[in-house]
Amino acid sequence: MSDPLAVNPTLSLEVQLELALRLTVGLILGAVIGFERELHRQPAGFRTHSLVALGAALFAIISGYGYGGDNADPTRITAQIVSGIGFLGAGTILQFRGHIRGLTTAASLWSVAAVGAATGTGLYVIAVLGTALIIVILALLDRVESFARRRYNLGPPGYNVDRGDEPEGETKDMSP
Repeated sequence: MSDPLAVNPTLSLEVQLELALRLTVGLILGAVIGFERELHRQPAGFRTHSLVALGAALFAIISGYGYGGDNADPTRITAQIVSGIGFLGAGTILQFRGHIRGLTTAASLWSVAAVGAATGTGLYVIAVLGTALIIVILALLDRVESFARRRYNLGPPGYNVDRGDEPEGETKDMSP
């Protein structure tokens, strides 16, 4: 009979405390990004981003430390975070009156999962820098986009969806 600890190794208290710190940092960084989304009244806000970052950090820790032995591959679980978050992000994308909304929210959830995975693997500097860059993109580039829309008289934000029911060459006004 094989040793059960070879599959799930015992970790010292020091290592477990480090892993707890990784979870906490992941949660905090996800919360920072979620707070920015909450300020913009987005459907995925403070709690959602916090949970995604925490979950990704936890999966990364499980992937790296939860399994031992010769057949252990710490990249397998972490790789599945990407597709799992893609599924969650897809749920935030909506079509409303010919416009697609929620792409930025989906992208922020995907990005915050990467921040969580970075903290889960102990890449604190990368996680903090990633968080700062995400905040810059969400907060600063939103202002740049608004300025450009006003300056160049561009249409409302969103992506038009070709509904296929109007004759070629004609388009309906899809504004709400």
